[in-house]
Amino acid sequence: MTGARWIDLLDPSRDELERAIPQTLHARALNQLLAPFSPGTEPRPTLEAHDDYVFGVFLVAVMVPTEDRVYYQEVDVVLTHELVVTVRKTPPDGPPFDAAPLREAEAIGPLAAGMFLYELVDEVAERYFALVDALDNEIDELEESVESMRAEIVRDRVSRLRHDLLHVRRTLTPTRDAIRRILDGRIESGKKRYFPREIELHFADAHDKLLRATEGLDLVRELLAGVRDYHQAKVASDQNEVMKRLTAIASILFVPTFIVGLYGQNFRHIPELNWGFGYWWAWGWILLTTVGQIIFFRRKRWL
Repeated sequence: MTGARWIDLLDPSRDELERAIPQTLHARALNQLLAPFSPGTEPRPTLEAHDDYVFGVFLVAVMVPTEDRVYYQEVDVVLTHELVVTVRKTPPDGPPFDAAPLREAEAIGPLAAGMFLYELVDEVAERYFALVDALDNEIDELEESVESMRAEIVRDRVSRLRHDLLHVRRTLTPTRDAIRRILDGRIESGKKRYFPREIELHFADAHDKLLRATEGLDLVRELLAGVRDYHQAKVASDQNEVMKRLTAIASILFVPTFIVGLYGQNFRHIPELNWGFGYWWAWGWILLTTVGQIIFFRRKRWL
């Protein structure tokens, strides 16, 4: 098998790119290769066939557990039968895509252009698996901390994780669809095929990995929904406990207030007013009713 030459570029200038890729690129592809990476406006992963080359854009989502955030790495590729050019871009919030696994694969033996693209796609799929595992661990940690963490912190982390999951899904789904185009034979041009049958089988494995990563992402999303529901139930339960205590306190204060108000009325013929122990009689009722209510509410676990 004749191997394709590989050129790896990191944040290249226009001159570096034009020296590496001798043929004329489509203006949109050239602009995409030269555009700096901008978080929040990442390009949609794609794979396109042109007259004499294949152009692809891939994004890898990376979890940083110590900082509870997800950032993205972009790697673009231009593929001909004799040449493979990868363009890696450095994100402002993390390191660029690590091409070491591609170098290891190339060191084993010569790789055809289509096979080299498979090695890249397979590495992207493996990193999405790692991302799903990291998100799963993050949700497990959050679930264990729901009882001890303040409600506003839990809400913030759930919100950020939900946003990250939605963003990752918007990246992973088109990546899977791009690989599906290879299996459907839509990424072929000219007489010589980029992806013969033996290479298509490898891409089928990569497509299955991306599909399983998507299913894992759906499971993680369900787990996060479970944590959110549990947190909401806990907040409702805590509020219910607070209402019980407030109700008990209000009831305990109400009866003594009633007794004081009753004996504080300006009537002449209240028997207790002409009795020497009338003051202590009122205090007795206050203490008796208060202690009785405290015992009652403690038995009902409201206090």
